[in-house]
Amino acid sequence: MIVIGAGFGDEGKGLTTSFLCSQTKNPLVVRFNGGHQAGHTVVYEGKHHIFSGFGSGSLQGVPTYWSEYCTFYPCSFLREFKLLDNPVIYVNPLCPVTTPFDIDFNRSSEKVKKHGSVGMGFGATLQRQEDYYKLFVQDLYVESVLIAKLEGIAKYYKAENAKEEIEYFVESVREVKNIIKLSNNSIMKIYNPIFEGAQGILLDMDFGFFPNVTRSNTTSKNALSLHPSQEVYYVTRSYLTRHGNGYLPNEKKLNLINNENETNKTHAYQGEFRTAELDTSLLNYALHCDNHFSEGLKKNLVITCMDQFEIDVQKLLSKLDFHFDKVYISRGPSLKDISQFK
Repeated sequence: MIVIGAGFGDEGKGLTTSFLCSQTKNPLVVRFNGGHQAGHTVVYEGKHHIFSGFGSGSLQGVPTYWSEYCTFYPCSFLREFKLLDNPVIYVNPLCPVTTPFDIDFNRSSEKVKKHGSVGMGFGATLQRQEDYYKLFVQDLYVESVLIAKLEGIAKYYKAENAKEEIEYFVESVREVKNIIKLSNNSIMKIYNPIFEGAQGILLDMDFGFFPNVTRSNTTSKNALSLHPSQEVYYVTRSYLTRHGNGYLPNEKKLNLINNENETNKTHAYQGEFRTAELDTSLLNYALHCDNHFSEGLKKNLVITCMDQFEIDVQKLLSKLDFHFDKVYISRGPSLKDISQFK
């Protein structure tokens, strides 16, 4: 099962992943794009958490596999681990590692270029990797190698206070190495994997509206390269959202109700959280983009936030170009709020 956002992100992928975990025997949440910059809100049995470095089934005790398509930031990982109840996570040794230097560069440059970012160094990490200053999770396990590479990265960025940043980072890494379990893609053979996407199809690096895109494939492309799947769950709010700069058709402030659980606010680096009525042509575009990779698979639709903004589901379905095996409606942030549309 693959969970994909059909918009510009913030659609409800965490909620959907958590729901599927509750319905699946022996699940494993697999992150297959993006990285530590994700923010997936989950409410489970009264507990509330915004997941970044772990899969959205973690409150249920479901383990996570962090694939090589995702960046890994030890410092934020460690902070989040301490907020959870000993979650289990497998990490691919070839995950690119984010450093404090990537984040510092991201935050300082983002104010100038207004590209769109959560300020967590995701895009900077990938650019640095492309420029041959590579750092992988496997490098964390040989401290002399780690320090030498960090010194090179500091020079790459012409960073100040490099020694202090390196000492802080290495100290975090020492703790993180005792928590994560290294694994390759074979770990998925002993579980029923649920692939949790990050961001949304309309932010895809190939199909989104440049330059306000993420440096990641947000379609099912990566997931299907990791493991065969039989079905895809496309997630959309009942209205359209976007965080920060970029294309958003028919933008307007909507009269949203029951909105006290909204975790998306104006962000220092992303900018304002924007809204519009759902655009069916844009939703169809997203579905067609993903169909290049998922053609022939079962397709399901999940419509979230129906308690905030009611729409005519049957009318929406009549305007979409694809038939859905199942359609789900969410009227709140908890699993009990999800039901199948008949």
